[in-house]
This record gives sequence, C-alpha cells and structure tokens, in this order.
Amino acid sequence: MTSDTPAPSSPAQQGRALARACRTATLGTAMADGSGQPYASLVLLACDVDATPLLLISTLADHTKNILNDNRVSLLCDGTTGFTEPLTGPRVTLLGLAEKTDLPRHRTRFLARHPSAEMYAGFKDFAFYRVSVTRAHIVAGFGRIHWFDDYTYSGDWQALAEAEADIIDHMNGDHADAVQLYASKLLGRADGTWKMCGVDPEGADLIRTDEDNEGELLRLPFAKPVRDAESARVELVRLVKQARAL
Repeated sequence: MTSDTPAPSSPAQQGRALARACRTATLGTAMADGSGQPYASLVLLACDVDATPLLLISTLADHTKNILNDNRVSLLCDGTTGFTEPLTGPRVTLLGLAEKTDLPRHRTRFLARHPSAEMYAGFKDFAFYRVSVTRAHIVAGFGRIHWFDDYTYSGDWQALAEAEADIIDHMNGDHADAVQLYASKLLGRADGTWKMCGVDPEGADLIRTDEDNEGELLRLPFAKPVRDAESARVELVRLVKQARAL
C-alpha cells in the first residue's frame, strides 16, 4: 500500500478491498439433489464498480445447478496468502443472491480481469452472474471480527463507470510508464509488464501481461474515493508524482 494511503477503516471498506484484490473465491451453494448439503467450489472472481461480485459459470457445473435451484450463495474471499499463520490473515465471507446478468459492463469488467476466459465466455452453457450481497462477515486479524450489512459501495459511481473504458485506454496508451511506476514503486513489483484493467471509486486494478506470471493482479488503492473521470485523473496524477519521488 502507498505510504500516504490510509488503510481501509470500516469493516465494509476492508471487505470491499479484500474482494476487489482477489482473483478467485470459494463459492458456497446448497446441493440441488434434495439433501441441501453445503457445497464449496472454486470460481474466478471479478467485481463491478460498486464491488458487487461477478462470476462466469457453466450450467454443466454443480454449483450452477445448485444456484438454479436455490440462488442463495456465499463467497469466501481469502487474503491470507503470504501469512506464516494463515488464520491471522484477512478474509471476508459475502452472503447474497446470485442472479444472471447480461449487462455489458459486467462482461467487460470480468474479461478485463480474466482475459483467458474470453475463449469460453461465449459458449451457450456459460453465463455471467452478479451476487447481490445482503450481509458480510470479515476477519481482519486477531480480535477484528465483524458482521456488517453495508458491503456494497454506496457513493456516486455511475459517471466513473461510464468513463472507465476511456480512462483505461488513456492510461495504457498514453501513460504506460505511469502504470509501470504504480506497480514497481508503489506496489513493490519491479519485474513484469503491467496494464490497467479496471478503475472504481476506491482504486485501480493492474494486470500483468508478459508471459511470466501473465494474469497476475495488483490492487492500487486511492487515498480518497473518486466519482468521475476528472477526479480519477487528479488521483492518478498524484500517485504517479508520488511514485516518481520515491
């Protein structure tokens, strides 16, 4: 995290930061065979601009069959990688309802985060789903355990969503050097070729595009929320100035 970027403070902010940083999640569903037995599976994860979880799943998979029978789900987003004692690391469980979506933004955001999924995203048995989060539970470290109901980002974000594609194209096309500085100077990743693949009110997502560890993701947090193209530009300029000063 950048030196002058405050750590997320509320449980909801911490939960969104965790979910936005995860490439995968554990999906919990109830078996549709009449037993109701809990079933856990691994899925690729993306988030909408407001942090609503997005999935791309096949009707051939058991978890999708379960959702079509009972769309109540849970998602475990695990941030414990690298911790010597995993149970001291952060994780958040999101409870909600999985619903099929054909919103173009959801497809775009998911595939920007998981470009290899493009090869099967158009198959007839695959569909995008959004999870409307109704409640969440976070373990942010020893003694920092909370239930909360305000997971989804509630500030203004529609203007930013409309400008997101232009922001990403501009940064990757005209300021590729700045994106590399974000990764190397601010996020400690000196090696690799990075591109911006998402912008939301609370930060930007960077994806590694070289063959070595292609698809690796980094999360660049903002010091304060942005709401449109101009406020995003101001924050991205501030961050690159900070990076160049290091």
